Amino acid sequence: MGELDGKVALVTGASSGIGYAIAERFGAEGARVAVNYHGDDRTARDLASRLSAAGSPAVPIQADVSVPADVRAMVGRADAELGPVSVLVNNAGIESKAPFLEVDEEDWDRVLAVNLKGPFLCAQACAAQMRGHGGGTIVNVSSIHEDLPFVDQAPYAAAKGGLRMLMRNLAVELAPFGIRVNNVAPGPIATPVNEDDLSDPETLRVLRHTVPLRRWGEPEEVAEVALFLASERSAYVTGSTYYVDGGMLRHTEPV
Repeated sequence: MGELDGKVALVTGASSGIGYAIAERFGAEGARVAVNYHGDDRTARDLASRLSAAGSPAVPIQADVSVPADVRAMVGRADAELGPVSVLVNNAGIESKAPFLEVDEEDWDRVLAVNLKGPFLCAQACAAQMRGHGGGTIVNVSSIHEDLPFVDQAPYAAAKGGLRMLMRNLAVELAPFGIRVNNVAPGPIATPVNEDDLSDPETLRVLRHTVPLRRWGEPEEVAEVALFLASERSAYVTGSTYYVDGGMLRHTEPV
């Protein structure tokens, strides 16, 4: 018996990195997983095939989470092929690096659309299903930058800060329907988006100085916290952010 037996989980941005690790972990715990991807479908299809072969039915579903019609179609297909969604993981996200005075409106709109509007659209569509099927759980993959400034990443930080308040608001509004909503907030995680930094000596020096545990985190470590928040072990938990950052957010220089 897995911790998510009988659950249908929709994981957005699940074709790589943290989303991939979460979808894989949920499948291992018995969930039927809708593996969302936006661009390259190869890894999403491979993951879905592997989960299905291991006994946890899974389907890859292409969708742009910032497009309402895509989100409606994605949730509808997950329902038709796997059953009503009972666990949503809002993981899809993008970055756009530029000093604040050089951020253009198009980049601002694009980052906010995927990182904040996307979770809103997916949560709204899935919560409507959950309300009619006894409740469910929503886990947003946020970031330590929902609290911590991120130099040259103003749109990203603004989106993650907004996601924190969206989570808190939904936790209150959706509780009467048996729907719990929480954030998991990674710090420095060894994912493809950080590939150039993983072997950069200066980045490693700064990381060892600012992260008390003195290392990169792994996507699988984020997945374990997401599993806790999706499972019945966290049945009395809603409206909170869980940091997976090696202590980075709490680090201060000694005086």
